[in-house]
Amino acid sequence: MTMSAAVLAGCVSSAAIVPQPRAQPQAPVRGPAGAVTVPIGQPVPSAMPRPAGPLDPGFRRAPTGLSDRIRELWRTFPGKTGIAVQRIDGEWTLSERGGELFPQQSVSKFWVALTVLDAVDQGRLSLDQRVRIGPEDLTLFYQPLAARVRSQGSVTMTVRELIETAITHSDNTANDSLLRTVGGPAAVRAFIAKKDLGAIRFGPGERLLQSGTAGLTWQQSYSVGRNFESARALLPAATRRAAMDNYLANPVDGASPAAIASALTRLARGTLLSPESTEYLQDVMSRTRSGPRRLKAGLPPGWKFMHKTGTGQNLGGMTAGYNDIGIATAPDGTRYAIVVMLGSTTAGIPARMALMQAVSSAVAEYHGR
Repeated sequence: MTMSAAVLAGCVSSAAIVPQPRAQPQAPVRGPAGAVTVPIGQPVPSAMPRPAGPLDPGFRRAPTGLSDRIRELWRTFPGKTGIAVQRIDGEWTLSERGGELFPQQSVSKFWVALTVLDAVDQGRLSLDQRVRIGPEDLTLFYQPLAARVRSQGSVTMTVRELIETAITHSDNTANDSLLRTVGGPAAVRAFIAKKDLGAIRFGPGERLLQSGTAGLTWQQSYSVGRNFESARALLPAATRRAAMDNYLANPVDGASPAAIASALTRLARGTLLSPESTEYLQDVMSRTRSGPRRLKAGLPPGWKFMHKTGTGQNLGGMTAGYNDIGIATAPDGTRYAIVVMLGSTTAGIPARMALMQAVSSAVAEYHGR
């Protein structure tokens, strides 16, 4: 009988499948107090084959080799460097010094925009609300808006226009005007706490942040021309060095790369703002003009990138804060949050940009592995 069954099994084709005889049902077994137990037999294996593994090997784990590449880039770059990469449409994050605080500089404009749009979502502000900006509202460093204010006496812009100017042009006066409109630094800190964004600080605003980092006490006259730089140059070297060292040791606007990557991920997933505000902010960030040779330049053709940069003051060839954070989207739609922060470095600007390009290039190279 064994041989006959084997021969039969070998001769059966897909056109003539012989079903196995159905087992006869077993009689119910009566237990105490009339309880009935019905035997259900042995489980029947599923006819569907088990999947060999995840369709996308990069969903649950970082691609093999990417962590080593990132670590080597981090290890060999001079200065204090923080890197974080998180797969937005996946389950992994990798970082180097990901939990330490780094000076954000203009990266902090990202939190102002989020806070303003959250207020819009709650009905407390409108994108069409108009804001007056006068000479008393001007800040320092990069503020193209200042020329219009000085020539016209004052300008009025909508919240929408201020977000566009603050993010895409990194205009300090536009950002501080948004900050004033939404309720000041306390409002941004409240948003960060409400959303539980983690190791992210928000400073006192551009004027106080930059004057404190330089060792100066803010005066509104510093917003005119190069008055700030002139006053800074008159300070004793020891005063400037002490102020800079204090800032780097405990940055009032410090944030960890891992926390920023997580916030970018949550924005992209739509869990920080309404769908409308999420789409709007990402669209604005896709038009950022600063830092074209930072992270963005390392991505191959077909990839998209939305981001925000940040650059601090220089002292003796060292820059306090040279950053780029953003969301990279592969041609197949897979998204990655990428954060590179240079807390302090004496490396030249080309070397800084090369590091950032190498990080984003590595993410693209290992994508899909």
